[in-house]
Amino acid sequence: MIMASNSSAMALIIPLLMITFIRFRAASAGNFHQDIDVTWGDGRAKILNNGDLLTLSLDKASGSGFQSKNEFLFGKIDMQLKLVPGNSAGTVTAYYLSSQGPTHDEIDFEFLGNLSGDPYILHTNVFSQGKGNREQQFHLWFDPTADFHTYSILWNPQRIIFSVDGTPIREFKNSESVGVPYPKNQAMRIYSSLWNADDWATRGGLVKTDWSHAPFTASYRNFNANACVWSSGSSSCNANPPANNSNAWLNQELDATNQERLKWVQKNYMIYNYCSDSKRFPQGYPADCAINTTA
Repeated sequence: MIMASNSSAMALIIPLLMITFIRFRAASAGNFHQDIDVTWGDGRAKILNNGDLLTLSLDKASGSGFQSKNEFLFGKIDMQLKLVPGNSAGTVTAYYLSSQGPTHDEIDFEFLGNLSGDPYILHTNVFSQGKGNREQQFHLWFDPTADFHTYSILWNPQRIIFSVDGTPIREFKNSESVGVPYPKNQAMRIYSSLWNADDWATRGGLVKTDWSHAPFTASYRNFNANACVWSSGSSSCNANPPANNSNAWLNQELDATNQERLKWVQKNYMIYNYCSDSKRFPQGYPADCAINTTA
C-alpha cells in the first residue's frame, strides 16, 4: 500500500513539475505577442505559432518592422534570425538597439543582402551621443539563410560584445578614459526592420533589388532579453544587484578562450574595420581605436 501511495503521489507530482518546467522555459524564451510591437508594414510583419515566430516581409510597395515593448539600460539580448534566401541584393535586414533624439545611442547589426551565391555582409556599428562612424563588417562562416542562428548583443557599463552563435565577433570597450562618449545613460529599445536600400546596400548601389523575387522574408524566433528594464526613470536591476547570478552579464568580459575566438573571426572573416582605414582617417585613427584594437 505504501508503494502504491508513493506511486500515486509521484504520478501527480511529475506532471505538475513538467507543467512548471514547460512554463518556465516558455517564459525564458520570450513571446513575440508579449514582448514586441509591430510598428509598420501594413500587414507585412506577422506574429505566428502562438507568438513563437515572427516574420518581416518586403515588397516593392513597403518593408516592415517591429520594436520591443520595453526599454533597456544594459542587457544581454539574443535573437535567432533566418535571413532572406536567394537573391537578396538591395535588401537590408536591420536588428539593433537605439534610443531616441539627435544625440541618440545605438548598437547595430545590419545584414546587407547580395546576389545568389555571394555572402551576406554583416555590418556592425556603435553610436554614442549621436556619433557613429565605427563600422566593422564581416562575412559569416555559414549560410545565414539556410537555418536560424543566434545574434547577441551584450551591453554593460564596461563593454559591448557582438556575438554570433556564442562566438564573439566584435568588442567595443568603454573609451571614456580617452574622451570618447560611451552609451550608458540612455535607455534603448530593440528594433528590427526589413527594407529596400538598393541605392547603397549591394556593391555600393550598383546592384539593384530584383522585385521579381519579392516578397522577401526574414524570420525571427527565440527572442530573449536578460536585461535591466527601464521604466519611469528607474532600472529593474536596482532591485537585483550585480552580485546576483542572473545579472552576471553586468560585469561580463571575454575570457581567454573567447578572446582567441574573437581574434580568429577578425583574422578570417572581417572585411572592413574603421580602425585600419587610413584613407578615411588621414590625420590619425579615432581615439577609441587604441583601446578597441584586437592584437
